[in-house]
Order: sequence, then structure tokens, then C-alpha cells
Amino acid sequence: MSTSTPSITITVKQVNRSLSSQEMINATERVQYTDKSVVASIPSQGEGVEEDVPVEFFKLGYGSSPDELAQEYEERGITPDPYAVCQANTDDPAFADSHPNAVQWRDANGNLCYAAFGRCGVGRHVDVDRYENDWSGGWWFGGVRKLSA
Repeated sequence: MSTSTPSITITVKQVNRSLSSQEMINATERVQYTDKSVVASIPSQGEGVEEDVPVEFFKLGYGSSPDELAQEYEERGITPDPYAVCQANTDDPAFADSHPNAVQWRDANGNLCYAAFGRCGVGRHVDVDRYENDWSGGWWFGGVRKLSA
């Protein structure tokens, strides 16, 4: 694992953590391929509206297991933040056209879940589901910088 891989920071004007997870997914205006129970498990990581949120995306460039990806988030000091990643894709719908991106988290039962944004024959889409397979090297992964104590 290496923090020398490519990264991009996008500052979103606001992240509305008061929205339900389904409202947040709907706001992307993408074709949805979702498991509603997984959508319901998306952590909001706060309340209210957060202003000027820097969302960091990194690309490993090689396949990785979900546990390796979780370790990479940790080593980079980034917290997976589905609301912030969703907002970045809402604010700039074309970003995922050239930077297919995802964010992963574990639900209350320890299941690995993800939201992935991309473009294919159906147009722009968002997939929200459970996943235990390896990630391919083409994905960018997003989150927010952890606050220092």
C-alpha cells in the first residue's frame, strides 16, 4: 500500500446530513441499482448541513480486497463518507464519467457495503449494495480527512 498513488480533492459547498440516505441517493439523479436495506445502512456521520467539505479521492491502480482498501483509508487518514462522496457526484455529475468512484463501509452487522458511481450504456448510475469481492484497479475511492484530536 502506498500513499503516493494519484489523489484528487473536491470541495463541495455543502453536505446535508439531515437528508435520509434514500433522499441523498435520489439527489444524484442517477439510474439506481440499489438494495434498499443497504441504502438504509448508509452512515450520515453527523447532523445538519456541513459547509465547504473537502472530499478526497484516491486511486490505488491495482486490485485490492475490501480489507486492504479499509487499511488504505486508515493509512491515508481518510474516513469513508458516503454522504460527502454522494454530494461530490451530485455537484459534478461528469466526475464519475472519467473517475468511476466508490465508498465502502460496514453496516451494523459487519457486512461490507458500498456506493459506486459510474457511467455505462444506461448512462450515469449509482450502485448501492453489499460486496465482499476484490476491487479492480480502476476505481477511485472517496472520503473525508479524519479530524485530529
